[in-house]
Order: sequence, then structure tokens, then C-alpha cells
Amino acid sequence: MIKNIALLAAAALLPLGGTAHADPVPPPAPAPMRLFALPKLFDTPDEALPPRVYTPSPAENALTPAAPPAQADALVEAVPQSAAVVAAACTSRTGPHQRQVEKWLKLRVDGRQSAKDCAAIRKFQTQQGIRPNIGYAGPVTWGRMQAISARLHPNAAGKCPVRTYKVACVDLPRQLMWVQKGSKVVFGPVPVRTGRPVHPTRTGWFKVYWKHKNHWSSIYNSPMPYSQFFSGGQAFHGIYSSVYNNPPGSHGCVNMRYRDAQRLWSALGRGDAVYIWGRKPLS
Repeated sequence: MIKNIALLAAAALLPLGGTAHADPVPPPAPAPMRLFALPKLFDTPDEALPPRVYTPSPAENALTPAAPPAQADALVEAVPQSAAVVAAACTSRTGPHQRQVEKWLKLRVDGRQSAKDCAAIRKFQTQQGIRPNIGYAGPVTWGRMQAISARLHPNAAGKCPVRTYKVACVDLPRQLMWVQKGSKVVFGPVPVRTGRPVHPTRTGWFKVYWKHKNHWSSIYNSPMPYSQFFSGGQAFHGIYSSVYNNPPGSHGCVNMRYRDAQRLWSALGRGDAVYIWGRKPLS
């Protein structure tokens, strides 16, 4: 009887329809894994399609890019149509840069337009030739204020590294650029228009690797006078419209007023350093 019970217990331990094994067979070792490099993700189209670098002929270099229309650099404020129509002298509309403008003019900073605010803003606009001078705190007014503040000491905050050689400094938060050698500013500061959120201007250290006075963008089919390339297809170059009132920004290049780009052409050479930092404010 005891023998039969022992046999039944042993049978219960066997897998159904199977036979007993001393030890389970371990699974085979996995095959060695192969690592594949992921393709580089480009942040703007110009990285995948940089310009074809060549040496322009003397005849090409002798050509001067077409000059901009007279009104290209006019300080025309981006005023909502309703505000421009209603306000013959002073607007009650609060502008997108109301707080910054109030602080710059040493007014009460509350971010809301008042009669006192409008009178002070309008006075500044009249002095600077900004039209329409109706006291609206828009991008042109604020951009002009930033340029004036930076005129004497653009690198007062020390954001652009000081080197013994030339450095072209691009300040994305203030939308300004200048060139310094040591602590001396040798060009600018001047206002610029950098990349929009989906086509950002890349930050960090670069070098001017190609200069092409009469460049034409094959990606965007547009002129790029006095181009100085520093990263892929991103370059300093002139434009034929306003650097202030032209949201949301460029396709990554550092846009400049035509005359500023023309002067920068002589101020920078191939191999000169470029340093870009910060983040462009949302329009």
C-alpha cells in the first residue's frame, strides 16, 4: 500500500504526457547585438543643403548687390489696423512690449496703456522718426530702445567672450550683433532678425567659412546680399525689408539691414570667430 502511494506521488510530479528530466535545458545565448548609428537630425533645411562653396570670379566680385528701396529701413511700427484708424494722435491700445517700454521710459510699470504712457511713448517715437507715432508699444519702438541702450557698451553683461582676436557677437535675446576685438567694439551694435522658432539660429561657436557677396538662396529662392556663412546655410546677410517689423523671423540666418551687412562685409574675414547665445523672444 505504501509503495503504491509513493508511485502515485512520483507520477504527479511528472509533466502531463512527458518524461522527467534531471535539469531544465537553458535557453541558447542571444546573438551579439549590432549597434546602428542613427542619422543626424537637422534642425533647419540649410544643414542638409549647405551652399556650394566656390571662389567667385573677379567679374562676379566686381558686381554690387542691388540696393534696397528707400523705405526698406523706415521705422514703421506694427500697429493693429483698428488702433491706427481710431487713434489720430494717441492710442489707448496696450502694445506687446508695454512693460519693457514703460520700464525704459521710467514710467509706472503695470503693462497697461495710459494717457501718460502714450504721451511719453509718442514723444520717443517722434524723436526717432517712428511712424505712426501714436504711442503704441510695438516691436519697432522696443527694438529701437534696445539698440540705443546697447550703443556704448553692448557687452556690458559679459555674455560674449572676450578674446584677443575678432569675435562677431550675436545676442539672440536682444536681437543685436556687434564685432569686438578684445574689449574694443570694432563694429556695431546693430539690430538683427534671427531665426523663427521652427528654423532657429544655431547657438555656440562658429567661424566664417565662406563669403559670397551676390548669393542667391537655392532653398528659399531669395537674394542674400553680402552673405558671410558660418554654419551650414546660416549666414549674416542683408535683406530688403525691415529687421524689426517682420515676424516671426528668418529661416535661421542673421538678417541685417542692407547697409549694415555691406559694412560688416569689410569688418569680417574668412576664419573670423562667431559666437551666438541665448534665445530669441517669441514675437
